[in-house]
Amino acid sequence: MGNSTPLSELISLAGKRALITGSAIGIGRAMAFRFAEAGADLELVDINGDGLKVLGEELSASGQEVNTHKVDLSQKEEIDALWDSLDGREPDVLVNNAGWYPFKKLLQVDEAFLRKVMDTNLNSAFWMCHHMIKRRLKKGGVIINMGSIEAILPFATDLVPYNVSKAGVIALTRALASEYGKKGFRINAIVPGGILTPGTMAVGKKIARFEFGIIKTGIQFKTRLPLNRGGQPDEVARMALVLASDLSSYVHGALIPVDGGFLSA
Repeated sequence: MGNSTPLSELISLAGKRALITGSAIGIGRAMAFRFAEAGADLELVDINGDGLKVLGEELSASGQEVNTHKVDLSQKEEIDALWDSLDGREPDVLVNNAGWYPFKKLLQVDEAFLRKVMDTNLNSAFWMCHHMIKRRLKKGGVIINMGSIEAILPFATDLVPYNVSKAGVIALTRALASEYGKKGFRINAIVPGGILTPGTMAVGKKIARFEFGIIKTGIQFKTRLPLNRGGQPDEVARMALVLASDLSSYVHGALIPVDGGFLSA
């Protein structure tokens, strides 16, 4: 006998509040629209204040409560201040989507650059999870972290700090899932790859300037993709909605690739 819960209820986020970092553009922006469509109230975080303002205005017709927060997530004190401002509005769902995708040759990396990559991509996710678990220890919740195919199968050149930071995000996800599942948390990671975002579009502009090393990497990447196309931010957002909702009630500690088959090719 099948489950009696209607599909519309399983995917609904009505009555839930979701905090999404890196929400002004790209994948985070797509998540904001999908989560609002599913009925979630939103706390949207980004360093891009102008982008947040535009997004907040566009979402105003959704009927959901939408609050925006300009935050530099590489600064722990700003993360602490963000959570203090959420007193009484702690999220049921946390999506650690914010990230920095910088190219730099390994031998040109200095301490400040490495620290900025780690603070933005890994340490911010750590402290956001820390706050989420601390404040919802008796209630539980959902955490979705954003990994990268580069953390599992490094492909592009000059991304060593980024790859290391995203490998840390995957380790963080698995460790927290192991420890806090019994406390009512569901914690998973999405592993995107080949998604057409403003960041990857910037790489495309470099290709247009005939940077041949990047051209070679781009051609090799596409030939490896079984689906033979780049992904759209909304295709990642849809998976995030599945993980945020009761559709994935028994999915925990998982790494979900959304990569057009790249990792399996």
